[in-house]
Amino acid sequence: MNILQKKDIYSVVKISDTKLQKSLTTFDLTMLGIGAIIGTGIFVLTGTGALKAGPGLMFAFILAALACLFAALCYAEFASMVPIAGSAYTYTTIGEIFAFIIGWDLALEYMLGVSTVSVGWSGYFQSFLAGFGIHIPAKLTAAPGLMTTGHVEGVFNLPAFLIVMLITFLIAMGIKETKRVNNIMVIVKIAVVVLFICVAIFYVKPDNLAPVLPYGFSGVFTAAATVFFAFIGFDAVSSSTEETINPAKTMPKGIIISLAICTVLYVIVSLIMTGVVPFKMFSHYEDHPVSAVLKYSGQNWISGIIDIGAILGMTTVMLVMLYGQTRVTYAMSKDGLMPGIFSKVSSKTDTPFISTWIFGLISALLGGFVSIETLSEMVNIGTLSAFILVAIAIIVLRKKSPDLERKFKCPAVPIIPIAAVIFCLFLILNLNPVTWVRFGIWLFIGLVVYFTYSQKRSTIKNKTS
Repeated sequence: MNILQKKDIYSVVKISDTKLQKSLTTFDLTMLGIGAIIGTGIFVLTGTGALKAGPGLMFAFILAALACLFAALCYAEFASMVPIAGSAYTYTTIGEIFAFIIGWDLALEYMLGVSTVSVGWSGYFQSFLAGFGIHIPAKLTAAPGLMTTGHVEGVFNLPAFLIVMLITFLIAMGIKETKRVNNIMVIVKIAVVVLFICVAIFYVKPDNLAPVLPYGFSGVFTAAATVFFAFIGFDAVSSSTEETINPAKTMPKGIIISLAICTVLYVIVSLIMTGVVPFKMFSHYEDHPVSAVLKYSGQNWISGIIDIGAILGMTTVMLVMLYGQTRVTYAMSKDGLMPGIFSKVSSKTDTPFISTWIFGLISALLGGFVSIETLSEMVNIGTLSAFILVAIAIIVLRKKSPDLERKFKCPAVPIIPIAAVIFCLFLILNLNPVTWVRFGIWLFIGLVVYFTYSQKRSTIKNKTS
């Protein structure tokens, strides 16, 4: 039993029997990246982060962005030379078991990420409907055991369930339809964020920004581990490599440009927010901090527009994450590590139709029955672990396959990959220890699946045996 067996990277690059349709450009990839990143992070977690770091929240975003940037450069190099679906799972060059683990981690990131965002989306959507005097029955607005705003115990979060089902239908219909809708929503939500900046900046009071670090750097570090969720999703762009036109050039550009745009917007928005509203007051506005800033400033009508932007923003995040989930599983299934049904492509839609509906339904049910706190605790650690393995894989591949064509090279190897590992480990250490235990349980389940199913059916094993 050789758990360190791996595919020949040269064969992977040369041979691609994809049935997926190539239609994505650099613009489309940038929109996918922004669509995945700008959402819950900027519309929800900015309030939580402000309570932990005060005006220093902008430094927390920069710290989290650096960890993502180092990892993004590693992703970009792999995407330029391995134009195969599957994101970080496909890139792992240090053995099949590590490839499986990274795919298992990505499943945690994408699937629970969709569920987490759907719960946040539900809250904004209910607030939007309330503005028109429309109220969903309280029991259908929260997970079981949670109290609603009307002090009624929830039974099922219906809006969270329905939005994931709608997104699942859209992705199942095909990538062309998906990218058109995503591009439109991304443009709208960027415009909404820019509108917030242009209006709120005139209400900034310098006194609110002092002291910049009310809880010192420890507050910044804790906030960074929390708001890291705000950047989750850029890696989902690399899962669409097989459907990208000229991926060697367009993929690195799409990843890096989308990450850069989102980082700039995060820093500006967090600075303005804490400059308008004293950071301790965000304890009252944690579920809708951005729109609350404008209400605090007396700009209620613009606050309503921000609510719409938040709804669209979270919709695109769910769209890209669910899309990434199905493509990672598609790649794992083709390698025999997951059942063949997950790589079955519909002849009508050119998409992994059945897989899309399976993961869409699971994510929708989790959003309907589980609280956002329980869901979000697990997402960050799964993503950070995947980033660490990708960074290590870059170093290994540079040594083992130095002659492989790289149309984009991660600069300063091994310094940048090592920096990615250090930053990601640092953020993991700042997470709640309970999260480590839960992640350990998830990893144990994955190893059971690997040794009882995947390792025996691996296509690599069958070719080499």
